[in-house]
Amino acid sequence: MVDLVNTIGGITRLNTHNYQSWQSRIKSYLEGQDLWEIVNGNDTKPPENAEKLKIWKVKAAKAMYVLKSTIEDWLLGRIGDDDTPNMAWDTFASLFSKTNNARRQYGKNF
Repeated sequence: MVDLVNTIGGITRLNTHNYQSWQSRIKSYLEGQDLWEIVNGNDTKPPENAEKLKIWKVKAAKAMYVLKSTIEDWLLGRIGDDDTPNMAWDTFASLFSKTNNARRQYGKNF
C-alpha cells in the first residue's frame, strides 16, 4: 500500500535517506513537464525581456511547487529564502552531497 503522506504523485518525499532516488525521479518529472531548464538547465536565471520574464516566472513557480511538494516539511526551512528553483536545487545538492560523502567516509547515517 502506498503511504500518501510521504508520497506525492508516486514520488517519495525527499528525506535524509533517499536523495539519489528522489533526484532522479524529480528530474524526470520536471523534464516531462518542460520545467527542467528552469531548475538546472540553460534557463535558470530570470530573463530581462518583460514578456519572457512573465513566462519564466510562471514556470519557476510551477517548478518550486513541485520541489516544495516533494520534500519533507523540515526541509522547507532550508529553501525558504531561495528565490529560484535552481537555488533550491543547489541547496539540496549541497546539503545531501555532504551527507553522502560523510556517510561513505564514516559509514554513518545522516
